[in-house]
Amino acid sequence: MSQGNSGELAFIYFPGDYRWSMGLMLGLGAAPWGGAEIDEINRIGQRLRDQVGDDRAWVAEWTRMARIVEHRGRASRHDRTRAACLFRAAHYYHLGERFLQPKTAEGLADYRRGVECFKEAAQLIRHPRIEPVEIPYEDQSLPGLLVHADSSVARAPAMVFFDGLDVTKEIQYFHGVPEMAARGIACLIVDGPGNGESIRFRGLPLHHETERYGRAAYEFLARRSEFDANRIGVMGISLGGYYAPRAASMEPRFACCVAWGAQWDYYAIWKERLARIAQQQAVSLSVAADHLLWIFDVRTPAEALKRLEGFRLDGVVQKMRCPFLLVHGERDAQIPLESARRCFEAVGSQRKTFKVFTPEEGGFHHCQIDNATIGVEAICDWLEEVLEPQRGL
Repeated sequence: MSQGNSGELAFIYFPGDYRWSMGLMLGLGAAPWGGAEIDEINRIGQRLRDQVGDDRAWVAEWTRMARIVEHRGRASRHDRTRAACLFRAAHYYHLGERFLQPKTAEGLADYRRGVECFKEAAQLIRHPRIEPVEIPYEDQSLPGLLVHADSSVARAPAMVFFDGLDVTKEIQYFHGVPEMAARGIACLIVDGPGNGESIRFRGLPLHHETERYGRAAYEFLARRSEFDANRIGVMGISLGGYYAPRAASMEPRFACCVAWGAQWDYYAIWKERLARIAQQQAVSLSVAADHLLWIFDVRTPAEALKRLEGFRLDGVVQKMRCPFLLVHGERDAQIPLESARRCFEAVGSQRKTFKVFTPEEGGFHHCQIDNATIGVEAICDWLEEVLEPQRGL
């Protein structure tokens, strides 16, 4: 299903509803790394096509498919079949729940079920090796997934990978992390404050000082003998395009930084969005606007805007010195290309690369959601050149 007009080249399943179409493409984009089956997602979409915009229906249909696939996996006596099904079930549980506002006990139970499905699947596979971890953070800890490099090298390079505004470490895994591991680069995927389990079950709201948990993640990896402390980088997707550059600018031990989707002035972005919402104008959002209030633990848009005042990179990224990669879609409907240009020009690193994907090549929507593979390949190619991993197998 496509829009059939305006020369749109991407796969748009729900014409007229940006958020739902992006949500379904997020699911489909996980297929190369075991997070989706196109027939299963098409069945979800077919059942939803007459209910577009009803987020309760969205949650119900994704959860329904998650349970079907989970049951299929648990009924199998074969580890690889069981693992494959449980991985997809985990992904579907989380893709459904991310549209649920306000959160409910039932929805959070299904979210936790997705976490457990993922952990169980991880125990059943050998490559890549996935280790659920707890990262010490101030007086608490952050949940993470440590995906080990497919390498026999004693001290492998590693990346810290932060979520965006509304995704989770389990969703992030299916955005190319197995490819990174196959190239000899480990990856620590983190549910930071405001994301994933940290906001749902640990009461950790979002804040702008990402170097606090970036430093915690770096030190967690640096203390482990299997990783090279001089080759630990940081990356983030979507709003992670703020998290990672902020962390790399304020924590000089990071060896490199990848912004998978640019940010520059997130306060200004949301000020405009909220004004448009108040005037009942269309806004390109990845989740419902109430999600913003929830992750900050506030009641009003005005309070959320106050919390967003620190989410600006001007005066921060000028301090960055490590190699930097910025990947952006030319027609990103959430963050304009001009914001990406301003961020890239301000970054203080001498070695920096700006990749803009065009409609002609694909990957031109937000964070290459229309072609995840092309984005993953560009990022992993750059990381190989910067971190110089050795598979050693």
